[in-house]
Amino acid sequence: MPAPVLSAVRAADLIGPARREGPAYQGVADALRLLIADGRIAVGTRLPSERDLTAALGLSRTTVSSAYAVLRDRGYLTSRRGSGSVASLPAGVVRRDTGLHLSPHVPEGAIDLTCAAQRAPAGMTQAAEAAIAASPDYLSGSGYHVDGVPELRRAIADHYTERGLPTSADEVLVTTGAVVGTAIAARALLSAGDTVVMETPTYPNIFPTLRQLRARIAAVPVEPTGWDVPTMTSTIRAAGARAAFLLPDFHNPTGNLMSDEQRAEVAQALRHTRTTAIVDETVVEIALDHDGPMPLPFGAHHHDTVSVGSASKSHWGGLRIGWIRAPQHLHERLHAARVPLDIGAPVIDQLVLLHLMRAAPGITQERRALLVESRDALVTALRTRCPGLRFVVPRGGLSLWVELPKPVALEVTLAAEDEGLLFADGPRFAAAGGLDRWIRLPYVLGPDELTEAVERLARALATVADGSSARHRGTRRPPRGPLVA
Repeated sequence: MPAPVLSAVRAADLIGPARREGPAYQGVADALRLLIADGRIAVGTRLPSERDLTAALGLSRTTVSSAYAVLRDRGYLTSRRGSGSVASLPAGVVRRDTGLHLSPHVPEGAIDLTCAAQRAPAGMTQAAEAAIAASPDYLSGSGYHVDGVPELRRAIADHYTERGLPTSADEVLVTTGAVVGTAIAARALLSAGDTVVMETPTYPNIFPTLRQLRARIAAVPVEPTGWDVPTMTSTIRAAGARAAFLLPDFHNPTGNLMSDEQRAEVAQALRHTRTTAIVDETVVEIALDHDGPMPLPFGAHHHDTVSVGSASKSHWGGLRIGWIRAPQHLHERLHAARVPLDIGAPVIDQLVLLHLMRAAPGITQERRALLVESRDALVTALRTRCPGLRFVVPRGGLSLWVELPKPVALEVTLAAEDEGLLFADGPRFAAAGGLDRWIRLPYVLGPDELTEAVERLARALATVADGSSARHRGTRRPPRGPLVA
C-alpha cells in the first residue's frame, strides 16, 4: 500500500513559526515529534523531502536534515526505500484498546464520564405503553424481523428523505445498535487483509472487528478544528482501500461538522478509487447551536455509502436500536454478514422507538437546551480551574476533546480515577497510535456535577504536575469492563 503523503506546505503550516530559543533544528524536530505523537501526523505518513521542507520553512537544508536525524534516532521517523522518510512511533509506544471501558460497579461517589450518552427522554413510559399496546399485531409470528419492523424502517427512511437523501424502506435494515451495524458493514465489505481509511481520533468500537479481519489502517488525522481535506483525499487516492470509515456529523470525539463542500471533495476521491464509505451518523441529531441548515447526509454526495445510525444518542441507549441505510446492490452482502452477529432487533424496543420518532426524530428542544447548559458549564469550569487545557467548543455532539499541556493522558486519567472521576484518555481513540495529550470529557451530566468533575480533574492535574503520580507511569490498570459509547 503506498504511504499517505504530507505536503511540504501542510507540514510547514503544522510546524508553525520557528521558536526563538535553542537550535532551529531542535525546534523543528520537537514540533514534528509532538505532531506524530499526537496523531496529527498519522503513523505511516510520508513526510516531505528535506529539500521541499527546507523551501517551505525558509530554513537551511542543514537545519531540516538535522531535525530529521533527531527524529530517526528517537524512533519517530523511519527511512523506507521508495517511500522516503515515514512517520513512526518508538517501539512500545503504540497502544490501542478495544474501546472505552465502563465498570458495572462504579465506585460510590464517582463521577462517570466514560459514556457520552444521555438519560432516557421524557415520554419513555408512554412510549413503552404504546409499544405494548401495539405488540399483539406481531405476536402471531416468530418475532424475528431480520430487516426490522416495517413501520420503523419506513419512519427511518422518511427521515433520511427529509434530510435530503431520498430513501425507501427497502434500503433500511434495523440492527441491535450502531456498533453491531458498523461490524456488519465491515464484514460485508472487507476481506482479510484489506486496507481501510480511518480518521484519527475516531470512535474506537470498530477496532475489534478490524483486528479480526486483519485489516490494514491508513489513518487520516482530524484536527481539533476540522478535517485536512487535501491530506484526506491524497490518502484515499494512495491507500487502495476497500472502505473508508468516516464520522462527518459532530465527529466523536472532536465534535467537528464536515461541510457540504468538504463532503463533495472527499466523495469525489472515494468515487475515483471505488472506495465504499461507511459513515457513522449516531450523533447527527445532536446539533446544539449550529447556525443554518445541516449538511446533506454523506450518502447524498457518494452513492456507495453505508450509513449507520442509532437511537442511543438521539433518544436512549437502553433501547439498543440502530440501523443501516445502504443502496440496494449492497444488501445481499449485508444480509450474509449479518446473520452470524444479529438476527433481528427486539420488536418491543423497535415499537418504542417508532413511537418516539413519530413525536421527534431527533432530540427535543428541551433536551437540546439542557445539553447546551451542561456544555457551557463544563467550558466555564475548565477555563476557570484548568486554564492550561485547550479545546474547541463544538457546535454539536456530546463531548469536549481536550488537549493537555504534556503527553500525560494516561497518568491524568489514572490520577483522576483516584479522585473519583472516570473518563477516557486519548490513545483509546487513536487509529494509529499517539494522542497522548488528549482526553475526552462528555457533557451529558448536569452543570453542578460537571463543575465538581472539573474540580476533581484539577486535583488530578496537580498531582501529575508535582510528580506524586509517579507510581502510575508506564502502567495501565486492568480494563474496567465492557465497551461503552
